[in-house]
Amino acid sequence: MSHYDDLETRSEEERAASLAECLPAQVGAAKSLPGYREAFDGFNPSEITTREALARLPVLRKSDLTSAQTPGNPLGGYAGGVSGFAHVFQSPGPIYEPGQVSHDWWRVGRFLFAASVGDGDIVQNCFGYHLTPAGMIFENGARAVGATVLPAGTGQSELQARAARDIGTTAYAGTPDFLKVILEKADELGFTLKITKATVSGGALFPSLRQAYQERGIETLQCYATADLGLIAYESPAMEGMIVDEGVVVEIVRPGTGDPVADGEVGEVVVTTLNPDYPLIRFATGDMSAVLPGISPCGRTNTRIKGWMGRDEQTTKIKGMFVRPEQVAELVARHREVSKARVIASRDGEMDVMTVQIETRAGDVTALERSVADVLKLKGRVELLSPGALPNDGKVIDDQRVYD
Repeated sequence: MSHYDDLETRSEEERAASLAECLPAQVGAAKSLPGYREAFDGFNPSEITTREALARLPVLRKSDLTSAQTPGNPLGGYAGGVSGFAHVFQSPGPIYEPGQVSHDWWRVGRFLFAASVGDGDIVQNCFGYHLTPAGMIFENGARAVGATVLPAGTGQSELQARAARDIGTTAYAGTPDFLKVILEKADELGFTLKITKATVSGGALFPSLRQAYQERGIETLQCYATADLGLIAYESPAMEGMIVDEGVVVEIVRPGTGDPVADGEVGEVVVTTLNPDYPLIRFATGDMSAVLPGISPCGRTNTRIKGWMGRDEQTTKIKGMFVRPEQVAELVARHREVSKARVIASRDGEMDVMTVQIETRAGDVTALERSVADVLKLKGRVELLSPGALPNDGKVIDDQRVYD
C-alpha cells in the first residue's frame, strides 16, 4: 500500500530524533509570542526535546485563547498579526483562527490520500465556507492531493444532488449525515450519482450509517480535526482506530491536569502542533480518547488513538458550588496512596448529594474526608475502593441527577 510520504512509516527512533529537532524550535517560536511569554518563563526551549519534557509545560485551553482575544488583537498574541495570514476565520464563541493557502497547511491531504482521494477525483466539499474554516481546511487538503473541488457548502439538497450528477462528483467531504440527505434527494429526483468515496468529520459516524453508505458502494472514512489545530488523527482503510497525524504531538492526560496517563487509559486529548505559523503548544481539546497499542495494519507507524470518546466538560454545580476536574486532580495529588478519584452528584429528594469514590490501599477515611471538604469546599460521603475499581472512561465528575 502506498503512503502520502515517508514520514508515515518512520521507526520509533526516527520519529523521536525528528521530535528532538522540531520541538525546541516550536517551543522557542511560541515563547517569542506575547501569549506564551509569561507561561513559558523559566523554561528553556532547547531542553524540550522529548514528549516527557513537553509534558512539563503548562496546558493551553481554549478559554485562554478567547480571554486573550480582544478587539484589535483577535489572535490574542498566540500568533503573528492577522495581516500575515491568507485568511482569518471566526468560529462559534466567538473565537478567531488564522489560516494559510500554502501546500496542505492543515495537513488534511494526508487523510484524503489515505481515503484514496486524489488526481481525477471531483470532491463535493459540503463543509461550511462562511466565517468558519472547515470548508477551506478540506479544500486545501483536496488541492494537496490533486483533486478538483466543488465548493458546495452546506444545505440546498436539491442543488447539491443536481450538481453531483451534472459534474460527476466522485468524492464527498462533509459531516457524516448530510451525505445521506443528498443521496436521498438524488433518489427522489431519479438521479444516478458517481460518488464512491466519502471523507467525513464534524460529527459522529455511526456504524449503521457507514454500513448504509457501504451498501451503496461508498467507502467512508472519518478524521478528527479542529479549527485551531487542523488534522489530529485519521482513519485508514484498516479502520482500526485513528492514526495520529505526523504534524502534531498527541498526549492523553488526566482531566483537569496536564499529566499524561498510561497508554490505554481514557483521558483528555492535548495536542502540540509542529506548524511554525501557529504554534499551539499543549492545546487542550476537551475531547476524550485513549491510545491503542501497536501500529495500524496499513503500515503507518505513528501512534493510534481510539477516536472521539466524548467531551471533558465535567464541571458541575453541587449544593450551589462548582466542582471542577482540576479540584479532583488536586485531591488525588494530596495523598500518595490515592491513585484515582471520582465525584458523583446525585439527588436525595430535593437535596443534592455528593459521593467521592477514591481508589486507595489505605484504610483510614478520616484524612480523606478532611481533604474532600478542604479541596472541594463541600462535605460528602467518601467511599474507598480498591485500585482499578473505577471504570476506565476518563470521567472524574459523574453527574447522575435527573430533573423531571
